[in-house]
Amino acid sequence: MASVVFYFQVHQPCRIRRYSVFDQSPLYFDDEHNRQVLCKVADKCYRPATDTILDLVRRHEGRFRVSYSLTGVVLDQLAAWAPDVLDRFKALADTGCCEFLAETYHHSLAFLYSREEFVEQIDLHSARIRELFGVTPRVFRNTELIYNNDLAHFIAGLTDEAGAPRFDGVLCEGADSVLGYRSPNYLYTAPGLSREALGRRFGLLLKNYRLSDDIAFRFSDRNWSQWPLTAETFASWVNQINGDGYVCNLFMDYETFGEHQWADTGIFQFLDALPEKVFDVAPGENHFCTPSEALARFDPVGEYDAPHMISWADTERDLSAWLGNPMQSNALYELYRLEAPIKARLAEASTDAERAHAAALLADWRKLTTSDHFYYMCTKYFADGDVHKYFNPYESPYDAYINFMNVLDNVRSRAERVKGEPVPAGS
Repeated sequence: MASVVFYFQVHQPCRIRRYSVFDQSPLYFDDEHNRQVLCKVADKCYRPATDTILDLVRRHEGRFRVSYSLTGVVLDQLAAWAPDVLDRFKALADTGCCEFLAETYHHSLAFLYSREEFVEQIDLHSARIRELFGVTPRVFRNTELIYNNDLAHFIAGLTDEAGAPRFDGVLCEGADSVLGYRSPNYLYTAPGLSREALGRRFGLLLKNYRLSDDIAFRFSDRNWSQWPLTAETFASWVNQINGDGYVCNLFMDYETFGEHQWADTGIFQFLDALPEKVFDVAPGENHFCTPSEALARFDPVGEYDAPHMISWADTERDLSAWLGNPMQSNALYELYRLEAPIKARLAEASTDAERAHAAALLADWRKLTTSDHFYYMCTKYFADGDVHKYFNPYESPYDAYINFMNVLDNVRSRAERVKGEPVPAGS
C-alpha cells in the first residue's frame, strides 16, 4: 500500500520597486509589477491547475486528496487582483478533500531571528485561513521547508488558548544527509518527541525529493532518460515504494503546473491522468491522503535527527540560498534589528492616528521579512542559477542588496521619529 500525500506551496512575494538612496517615499512596493506577475501566474497556473484538481476530486468521488500552503502574501494579492482564484480554493475546501497547512504569514525567516515574530506570523496566517476557508491548520510547514530538531520541538510545544496542542506534525525535506540509508517513505519524529516522551503523537512527513523533482524539475527535460514522463510510468514508481515504506510525499511549488512546466509540455494532462493510474496500478491498495490523515494513520518508525538547518532549496538543501554571503547576512541582521523599535512604536501609540501610522509601519516591515528578498541576493550562479533568476526583478544580487538597504534606511528613519510625529502610511 502506498499513501500519496500531494502538497503544493502557493506563494508570490511583494516585490520592491526601484528605490534610490535619495528616495523618501514610504511607498516601497511595486504594486503594478506584482499585479502583472500575479495575474500571469493565475492565468497559466492557479486557474487551470485548481480547476483540474477540483475536477479530479469530484471525478474520483473524494478518493483524490490534496493539501496546500498558501502564504498570507499571496492570499492578499489574490484577494486584490484575482478573487476568482480564492473562490476556487474555497470550493476545494468545501469538498473536505483538501487540507490547508500553517506557515508564517509573510513566508519569512523569522524562526531564525525572532521567535516572537515567528509565532505572531503563524497566528496571523492561521487566522486568515480560518477566515477564508473555515478551518484551523493542524500541520505546520516552515518557509522553504526550513527545519531542524529545534523547530520541531518549538512547533510541538505551541498551544491554543485552551492549552491544547496546536499542531500534530511538520513537513520537511527528506535530506540524504539526515536520512542516511533510510527511506523518506515512512513517518518519523524528532529526537525527544516520541509518543512516550510527548504524551501524544507528533510526526514528520518527509519530502520524497527524487519523485517530487521528477515532476517539478525534470518533467520537460528532453535530455532526461525518462522523458517523456507518462502518468503510467510515474504511478509505477510510486507503487514501487511498497515494501520500503507506506507514504509517498510529493511536495512541490504549485507553479510547477503551467508556469515552471508550461502547458504545452503536457503537464496538465499528466496531472489529470495521474490519480487514476495510481489507483489502477494496485487496485484497492494505493490511495491519496492529506498530511493530517497520514499523521493520524501511521506511527513514526524512528527519529529524524536534524541538528543543523536543512531546507528544500537548491542542490545543497541548506540555508545558503538566503544566508550564503555577507550581503544576505547583513540585510537580515539589520532588518530584524528594527523589530523592537517598530513594535514599540505601536505599543506606545496613544491616539488613533499614531496607532494607524505605527500599524502601517509594522505592515511594511513585515512585507520586507519575506524570504524572496534575500533569495534575490544569492550569488550561487552555478547549477542553481536558473532557479535564482526566476521572477527576479534585479539585474544582479548586488542590485537587490542595495535596493533593499535603501528601503530599509527609510523604514529605520520612520521608526526613529519621535512619538506623536505622523509617520507616512506605507502601500
